[in-house]
Amino acid sequence: MTTTMAPSRQRSGAVDRIRSAVAGIDWVLLLAVVAISAFSIFMVGRATVNDAAGPRFYLDRQILFTLTGAVLMLVAMRVNLDRMARWGWGLWGGLLGALAVVYLVGTATRGANSWIDVGPFNLQPSEIGKVMVAIVLAGIAVERLEDVGTARFTLFLTVVAAVPAVVVFLQPDLGTSLVYGAVLAAILFLVGVPWSHFAVAGSIMAIMILAVLWVLPNAGVKVLQDYQVQRLTAFIGAERDSSDAGYQLDQSKTAIGSGGAVGKGPDGATQSSGNFIPEHHTDFIFAVTGEMFGFVGGALLILLYALVLWRGLRTMARASSQVDMLVAGAIVAMIGFQVFVNIGMNVGIMPITGIPLPMMSYGGSHTLTTLIAIGLLLGINQRRSAIRG
Repeated sequence: MTTTMAPSRQRSGAVDRIRSAVAGIDWVLLLAVVAISAFSIFMVGRATVNDAAGPRFYLDRQILFTLTGAVLMLVAMRVNLDRMARWGWGLWGGLLGALAVVYLVGTATRGANSWIDVGPFNLQPSEIGKVMVAIVLAGIAVERLEDVGTARFTLFLTVVAAVPAVVVFLQPDLGTSLVYGAVLAAILFLVGVPWSHFAVAGSIMAIMILAVLWVLPNAGVKVLQDYQVQRLTAFIGAERDSSDAGYQLDQSKTAIGSGGAVGKGPDGATQSSGNFIPEHHTDFIFAVTGEMFGFVGGALLILLYALVLWRGLRTMARASSQVDMLVAGAIVAMIGFQVFVNIGMNVGIMPITGIPLPMMSYGGSHTLTTLIAIGLLLGINQRRSAIRG
């Protein structure tokens, strides 16, 4: 009698563990992420089929990046953010240390010294830094909630975010440093910083942009590299004909326009298959999508991103702790900012900053970082469901 019931009890225990593991999962968010990631693998494979590296070089690596990211996403779901936030200064110091290592042994790619070679991966510490900064700022903000509304609170959090952002900017990597700014803005907004602080910050930022792009260069002081200036000014028509950035933008808009309503299909996408679009598997993957699948394909992709952002906001609103709420909001801001800027630069309404399209652009570090961030969102939702249950 005992021996016959033991297997039954074991099966029952296994079923209970499975139910516990999947309880509270936001299946809508998860399915949207799976759909985007699967579409990314398809698009990277089709966009690079005629590349000199070989028809499967980028495809196989993107599959590896996505599968590795999926494993890390599952791990991130189990992370207790309240506990991790208590080690915020350690995370902050570790990030600065990793960024310092980049300067010592880093690999330069497309003008930026941002990567460390780790086997099949080129690890980019500044990418995972986006999530780390969100956790650090959330922990500090919760510890100092009694100071919200004061200038010292806003200034302190700004300095904490600005230090790694400036280091990343000097690599030089303007796009990633801007994402750090978006994470900071989300945290400050969610804790209730006065609008006057944002107005002052906006004014200072406008002055800095004018100084970096025009005032200082005219005085003989170069802050940005020439290619960065070209990227930032190409979308308004400056140096359009003579710059690489102007060529990139023109080819991107040509590809999207030629796609029409339903696209030319993978076999008929001449701008993509002919390698006329620079960085067609990374920064300009949306242009490839527009040429192959037209307005309908681009709109469906944007709707999937809207679904991810909506579920992220829902998770933020239902979070069980202040740290969870702030981290969720920062992740939504991080993903939303990157989606807006990347698609905007593909269609010519935003400067070309090198910001990838989350879960779509080819690349290891940003794919892993985004899927880790999604795992944190799923974990936040699970913890809230467990408390209610």
